[in-house]
Amino acid sequence: MEETIEVTSAARIPTQHAEALPDTAVRYAEERHWDVFPGTWLECAEGTERCSCGDPACAAPGAHPAREDWAAQATGSATVARRLWQKQPKASILLPTGRTFDAIDVPETAGFLALARMERMELTLGPVTRTPGRRTQFFVLPGAAAKVPDLVRGLGWPPAALDLVALGEGAHVAAPPTRVGASGAVQWACRPTAANRWLPDVEEIISPLAYACGREARR
Repeated sequence: MEETIEVTSAARIPTQHAEALPDTAVRYAEERHWDVFPGTWLECAEGTERCSCGDPACAAPGAHPAREDWAAQATGSATVARRLWQKQPKASILLPTGRTFDAIDVPETAGFLALARMERMELTLGPVTRTPGRRTQFFVLPGAAAKVPDLVRGLGWPPAALDLVALGEGAHVAAPPTRVGASGAVQWACRPTAANRWLPDVEEIISPLAYACGREARR
């Protein structure tokens, strides 16, 4: 496996199930000022865990919006977040992109290669998640989704040639410690800390990300 980056966290936000989901959702709103909203959750039925949406073929069991108006439901208020999760304490924690951050989603292997390269370049990183679907998601300043296609072209790549997706307005990501069915939980590859409260602009990290994705594409 490619080199991983350990970031020591001074924050109280947990990496796994150290705290209940409601407490974690409240901390994201309170400490990071991220908008949060509750998604679906996992229910045990006949000895197996299934998504609360009821679809046996759910693509993201326990980790997708539970209602169509999720964007309007998302809140940056810790008080409102606590009230939302009191109604369903097992609900997943979802974060809308395009507000306080966008996210650059790349394959896990490319993500860890880029992380190692960024460390050597001494680039400032924001939080980075690692999903059970073997993806890494880099949090950057809002507006990245509009910039990425031209930035990638400027580096000599047709955007369609790279498995690099910018998530902006209208999209969302699942936050740790949300579980995705039997695949496992979303984790932090780089945890939220006091040092990375200020997010990088996508222009600062797009080169190592595109390089890593291009290397994967050539394999």
